Amino acid sequence: MKQFSDISAAIEKRKNDQLLRSRVQLHSAQGIRVVIDGQPMLSFCSNDYLGLANHPLVCEAMIASIKKVGVGAGASHLIDGHHREHEQLEQELAAFMVRERALLFSTGYMANLGVIAALMTRHDTIIQDKLNHASLIDGGILSQARSLRYRHNDLEHLEQCLASATSKKLVVTDGVFSMDGDCAPLTDIAQLCSQYGAWLMVDDAHGLGTLGDNGAGLVSQLGLDSKAVPLVIGTLGKAFGTSGAFVAGDATTIEYILQYSRPYTYTTASPPSVAAATRESLKLVINGQDRRAQLNQNIAYFRAKISSLGFELMSSSTAIQPVLVGANERALQLSKQLKEQGILVSAIRPPTVPKGTARLRFTLSADHTQADIDELYDALRLVV
Repeated sequence: MKQFSDISAAIEKRKNDQLLRSRVQLHSAQGIRVVIDGQPMLSFCSNDYLGLANHPLVCEAMIASIKKVGVGAGASHLIDGHHREHEQLEQELAAFMVRERALLFSTGYMANLGVIAALMTRHDTIIQDKLNHASLIDGGILSQARSLRYRHNDLEHLEQCLASATSKKLVVTDGVFSMDGDCAPLTDIAQLCSQYGAWLMVDDAHGLGTLGDNGAGLVSQLGLDSKAVPLVIGTLGKAFGTSGAFVAGDATTIEYILQYSRPYTYTTASPPSVAAATRESLKLVINGQDRRAQLNQNIAYFRAKISSLGFELMSSSTAIQPVLVGANERALQLSKQLKEQGILVSAIRPPTVPKGTARLRFTLSADHTQADIDELYDALRLVV
């Protein structure tokens, strides 16, 4: 139809700009050794940082729950879909995060939309890092609040934004940035927020499970309490290996979000079996010091091996290890050449990252071995 011709043109333009995205089919359980489109692959693109997505105890907890309570929740949390498993998980997550209360959401995207839009109005000001996740940006748009963006991890620019902000002020930042792998200077940001009377909300999706003594994330690792960081978002589909997300904070704020968050109110609750599996996963995360130690060893080994080939590693000490390529075509070519050698790694291009900064985004897991990284090294040597 003529009125939809712009849709076809947009797809064609994305194709011509080497920006068209495509899906692969996972034919196996998630892990470091997977079957993609029928072919065995060594994967470096999963967020399953601790190798818990197919952990026997997590799987057993889900199966046992399904046998007991079935599959679907059947209703939203505010009707009768809020199962005892959900309630117990929220209490355990609150204790884990050292916050008064936690509230579950079905996805991390929904959590960020739901929390920001519930708390902020068109009279308020939201101040965000330029490289924040799309869900945080979209949450700000949904709230209709005034939006200010500060240069990535630029404290001076953040202070300028805080000084110009009016009414209620909320500073929002990722803890670990999903495409660069670097960390926000949260201690300094928290100090600025205190100085200017602003709330601070941290999306610790990629720090949760991997950072901190018990895996409670970057906020915990830096010793920032609920006064310094009133709201923490955590996702459960990464290091926890399950699905969903939560917000943790003081009891009054969490109750307000429960009452006023439209994405929370009007969504069917996630299956109780997912909550049961996550409760088991939480135990493994808390006692996962050996897994975190192995992950950190893998990160150091990866950086030493890959940098020796002359690739430009970005400044990251986390499980997210991007290799900057620049051109979209080159990133796609390298990803394709590695796939032909049985190595799976994603080519990340605009608009996910700024123009001219296309990259290979390697993610490491505690389940990777030095032999796996050596295999990647040998494959990369052939495409340098």
